[in-house]
This record gives sequence, C-alpha cells and structure tokens, in this order.
Amino acid sequence: MRIETSVTRLLGIDLPILLAGMSWVTSNAALPLAVSRAGGLGVIAAGPMYPEALEEAIDTVRRGTDRPFAVNMPLYRKGAEEILDLLEAKRIPVLIASQGGPQKYLDRFKAIGTTCMHVVASEAHAVKAAQKGVDGLIVVGGEAGGHPPAELVSTLVLVRAVAKATQGKIPLVASGGFADGNGLAAALSLGAGAANFGTRFIATPEAGVSEGYKQAVIDAGVADTRTVGRGLGMIRTLSNDFAEEMAALELAAAPEERRRAVFSASTLKMAAFDGDLARGKLEAGQSAGLVGRLMPAGEIVAEIARDYAVCIGDLPQPAE
Repeated sequence: MRIETSVTRLLGIDLPILLAGMSWVTSNAALPLAVSRAGGLGVIAAGPMYPEALEEAIDTVRRGTDRPFAVNMPLYRKGAEEILDLLEAKRIPVLIASQGGPQKYLDRFKAIGTTCMHVVASEAHAVKAAQKGVDGLIVVGGEAGGHPPAELVSTLVLVRAVAKATQGKIPLVASGGFADGNGLAAALSLGAGAANFGTRFIATPEAGVSEGYKQAVIDAGVADTRTVGRGLGMIRTLSNDFAEEMAALELAAAPEERRRAVFSASTLKMAAFDGDLARGKLEAGQSAGLVGRLMPAGEIVAEIARDYAVCIGDLPQPAE
C-alpha cells in the first residue's frame, strides 16, 4: 500500500508513518530498520548513544534496507558537536533535530543533501524554523510522552494552528496521541502530511527497553500518565512511585531544591535499561491507553495503514 502526501514525497517513503525518536526505545538498529522496511520512516534516537554505538546502528540499518531512515538528534546533548560531525560524515538521509535552533546544523547538512526536519512545540517556533529553511516540521502536542510542550496544548489544536500559521508552505508531521490508523486519518485531516508514532512502538519486540516497561505501556489506560517536573525539564510519564512523589511535592509547592533532587534522582535509563518500574521515569504518551498488545513493528505499520484505509472509507460523505 502507498499513501502519498507532502511528507512521503519529501522523505521518499511509502506511508506517512514515522517512528518517533525515543531515547533507549529506538536507540538501536532493530526497531528503525523494521519500520523503514515496512514503508514508514525508521528513526534512530541518538540521545543516549555513544558515537561507536550510533555509527554501528546507522551501518546496520543501511545494510538491512535501501529505504530512507532518520537519526533524531537532541541538540542539547553532551558531545553534540561530535555527534553532528559523525552524522555528517555518515551522510544520513534524514536528520530530525530537537531542543535547539536550526542554525546549529542546517547549512552543513543541506549541503550534503540530507533532508532536515525540526521538532517544534509552538506556532512561533514553527514559523521561525520554517523561515530558517528546514525541510519539514514535527509538531509535538501535549499528549506526547517524553517532553511535551510546557503549555500542554493538545495536538488537535496545535497542529491545526501551525498549519494555518505556515500556510501549507512546509510539510508537517503531527506528533502526540497517535496509535492507530484512525489517528493517522485525524493527523492528515488537520493539515499534516504524516503522523509520528512513539508510544505504540514501545510495545514491540524490537524496542530497546525492559520487558516490564513494555508491559506497563500495554497495561496503561488513557488517564494513567501525568506530567511532572514543571520548570525542571517537564516530562509525561506513566504513574509510578517516582511520579506520585513528584506530583505530591508539586501540589505542596515544595522548595525547588527538594523537587529538583527527586526529579534528578530518577532517570529514563532506570526504567528503560535497568527495569526499575517504581523509581525510573516511565516516559510514555496518553496513547498508551490505546496500546493493547505486543506486536512486531512491521506488523504495526501495516495495521496502521490498513486501518487508515478502512477509517477514511467509513467517513460520512457530503450529501448532494
């Protein structure tokens, strides 16, 4: 199946389905490779990766498919310049940059033919990034796991606002709250050319996180996430002992020093790699409540595409 949109044309992919770059979850070759092979865009999350591991993952994906793939690069990470040098040397097909300005990378990567997409969480940032010359935007709404926008504006509203602000002049990817084909149809109806799927792909054999983390996502309901750490690098996480303690401190207006100590003592690695489901940061989006079972990543891509076709076929048509 092929679904042609502004984003599929930009990226050279068959389906407007992007794997969200998620630290640890997609910091490997297996999951991005499976998504790219299935016709979407697989994304390697460079955030927690050492240069040697990142290079190996890029090479493995390249050996496994001739389809496009991307690397997600948080520009604030330690050793960012070294990683950018590596990505430039590897001449990756697509760069997805977040948490920094396009001026840090744009000219050098466009000069080698890399498609450059930038993650934004507001209309103002979207317009600025578009004016800088990025090739596409990933618009993250409040439902998203990890680091949603501070204002928590829903994807439904934010993507539509960015589409209006950019006047259809740049391809958009909607991110936050998508788990199935109906969500993809909703994203495209807002003016996006694709949807970013993150939490859904945590529940896959290929995801690089602990089995307990995957099961926690499967077991979660739509109301089982919460945002904590406002002013400290706010995250959306599944409820656990860490999240409950943070929420209680915030409700009590505890001193920043106390809140920061608790927030910093917990890490995503604790949950993702060490399997500490009580005290680790179990980052996940509200769409966890739409995830019901573990499935291979390639099958998920195919299911999303099939369900999208059914969804749009079932939509009421205007009466004459």
